[in-house]
Amino acid sequence: MRVISIVIAACALCQPSLRGAEPFLDKTDLFTAKQAGYETFRIPGVVVTKSGTVLAYCEARRGSRSDWADIEILLTRSTNGGRTWSPPQRVADSGKDTVNNAVAIVDRESGRIHFLYCINYHTVYYMFSDDDAVTFSKPREITSDLETLRKHYNWKVIATGPGHGLQLRNGRLLVPIWMSTELKHHRPSAVSVIYSDDHGKTWMTGDIVCEHPDPLINPSETIAAQLSDDRVLLNIRSEHRNYRRALSISDDGVTNWSVIKFDEGLFEPICMAAIAQLPKPFATNDGTFIFSNPDSSSNPAFHGKNRFRHRENVTIRLSTDDCQTWPVSRVLQPGISGYSDLAVATDGTIYCLYERGGDDGFAHKHLTMARFNREWIEAKQ
Repeated sequence: MRVISIVIAACALCQPSLRGAEPFLDKTDLFTAKQAGYETFRIPGVVVTKSGTVLAYCEARRGSRSDWADIEILLTRSTNGGRTWSPPQRVADSGKDTVNNAVAIVDRESGRIHFLYCINYHTVYYMFSDDDAVTFSKPREITSDLETLRKHYNWKVIATGPGHGLQLRNGRLLVPIWMSTELKHHRPSAVSVIYSDDHGKTWMTGDIVCEHPDPLINPSETIAAQLSDDRVLLNIRSEHRNYRRALSISDDGVTNWSVIKFDEGLFEPICMAAIAQLPKPFATNDGTFIFSNPDSSSNPAFHGKNRFRHRENVTIRLSTDDCQTWPVSRVLQPGISGYSDLAVATDGTIYCLYERGGDDGFAHKHLTMARFNREWIEAKQ
């Protein structure tokens, strides 16, 4: 195993978030390109464990920034609310293969960390940790559990998430997936879900949610949220030229997905996004959510030929009506910034791990962890 040496800066620990508390924001660069033999670090994920440990994970790419590079999954831990971070550990590797699209789910009942990832966008693996990601079980391939999807969509490429998955209130584990019928390509594509009703022992497939070209152009990376009435909302990346996030809803998170609609309040730069629910007492109600993605709609270049190429201004939005509207927003990272993921601790602290810096929106210089509270989102600017 190669020794990993990455310098991680420490940040000042702010007070826990309480309704009416002072707004706060701090940022820590967890991973920086061109370090420890890696070309770049991409595709962030973050969760907070049952005991409060913050887990940040990503793809570490060697030799190239390509999605098909020699990629490993690295993970770093914080046991003090983001003040300091452990040296990154390699949690998934397969020689020179592409190890991609890591997804973690925290099991509310047992505290177990369920962890899924793919190899070469073709096989899917599952493993778990019962010690807050200090160690993991031996990876188990679950691709055969997903073969039933081929009856409906003859995929040759498959990818989980990325970001974090979701545990529904009934205990079901849910992971959005995207697929393509073209080997070593991301397009044309379709979206579905995989799920487990036995805490990760077995995995099953849900209905196809949408596929190219009707109703969406190349739907792909998808995020999930459970609404206050227990329905499951999928918020979907696509290349539709109205540049808005696509939505579909299911009563059980698996079957009978609704007709695709677009959220006019959520700009789509053709990029990963993230969504998380705020817990009480930091929430207005059970339908309080936060959302993150780049919003480059104010850039004059957006109106040019390659407007979708502009990934910048990662923005945090707040909804108090079950994701129907997003009236409050604040830019977290001005300038070039891309993929992001969100998690919320029981003390109300919000964590956003996101890509920033670099020459364009596809080869970022840093993966940065931001810590803030709801008051920061709502503060006058």
